[in-house]
Amino acid sequence: MRRKLSELNMILLTYSRLSHLLRMSGSKASIFRNGTEMKHGAGCCVQLKRFQGMQSNGSINKKGLQDRQKQQMARGLPKQKPIRDVKQVIVVASGKGGVGKSTTAVNLALGLMAIDKSKSVGLLDADIYGPSIPKLMNLKGNPELNDDNRMIPLINYGVPCMSMGFLVPDTSPIVWRGLMVMSAIERLLRQVEWGSLDYLVVDMPPGTGDVQLSITQNIPIAGAVIVSTPQDVALLDARRGAEMFRKLNVPVLGLVQNMSVFQCPNCHHHTHIFGSNGAKQLAETISVKFLGDVPLHLNIRETSDKGQPIVISSPDSPEAEAYRKVASAVIQNLEELTR
Repeated sequence: MRRKLSELNMILLTYSRLSHLLRMSGSKASIFRNGTEMKHGAGCCVQLKRFQGMQSNGSINKKGLQDRQKQQMARGLPKQKPIRDVKQVIVVASGKGGVGKSTTAVNLALGLMAIDKSKSVGLLDADIYGPSIPKLMNLKGNPELNDDNRMIPLINYGVPCMSMGFLVPDTSPIVWRGLMVMSAIERLLRQVEWGSLDYLVVDMPPGTGDVQLSITQNIPIAGAVIVSTPQDVALLDARRGAEMFRKLNVPVLGLVQNMSVFQCPNCHHHTHIFGSNGAKQLAETISVKFLGDVPLHLNIRETSDKGQPIVISSPDSPEAEAYRKVASAVIQNLEELTR
C-alpha cells in the first residue's frame, strides 16, 4: 500500500543510513587498530628501506611504482552498478553556477521526448543544496513509496522527476555535511522506481566536487553535456568540468553555449552580452563536439519561472527549436559512441 513520505521520514531515513555507515566505519577502524594497521606500518618501514637502497643504487623502477599506485587507488573505487530499468544516463553539468544548466537539463529531457515520442525520459535533480527541478517542472508534493519502499517519481509533461526539493519545504535550507549528502545521493540513485527509461537526464550540481565524483563512480554514464555561457570566466570552469569527466572516463558529448546572444524585442538588434562564440572555440580547443547555441531570451526565463518549459509551452518558437537541436546532437553523439 502506498504511503506519503514526509520530510521527517526522509530525515530519519537519511540519519539511519548515516548511522549505519558510521557504525561500519567504526568497526573497520577498530580492526585496523587491532592488527592491520600495525602490519601495514611494519611493511611501510621495510618498503622505505628498500626504496632508500634502490635510490642509492640509482635503480628505481618508476613505472613499477606508478603501476602499484594505480592498483592501490583502484581498490578503493566503488564498482559501477546500473540503475534498474534505465538504459542510458546523461549528466548535464557546468563548472560554474548561474549559466542555465538546470533550464538546459529540463528542456533537453523534453527535447529528447519531442524528437522521438516513443522514447521514455526521466529527470533526476542531483543538486542537493539548490534543487531547481520542482520549480522548473511545476511539481510539488512528497513522493509516495511502493511496496518495496522505493520512491515513486512525480510526473509532469510525461517526464518522471525526482528531487530533494520534493522532500523538504521550499524555503528550508539543506545544511548537511558531505557524508549525509552522499547518503541522499545514494538514495536518489538506488531507491527510486523509475520504471523503464530510455534516457535518464541528471541535473548535476555546479562544480567538480564530491557529488560529481560519487555519481560518476557509482553508475555507468553514457555521456556528459557541459553547459557554459560564452564568458571567459565561465569557460574556465567549463573546461575544468570537461577535464574532470575525461579523467573519470566519462564521454563528453559536447558543449552547449547558453545565453549566446540577446535580441532586442523592439529593434531586433543582436547583442553578445557575454561574448561571442566562446564555448564554440573552447570545444575546438579541447576536441569535443559543439552541441549548439541557446539565446538569452525573455521567453525562456518567463516560461521557466512559470514551470512551463519552452519546449512544451512554445514548441514552434526559435528558442524551443534551439533546445531540440541540442537534443538531436546529443542523440547523434550517443549513437556514434555505441557503434
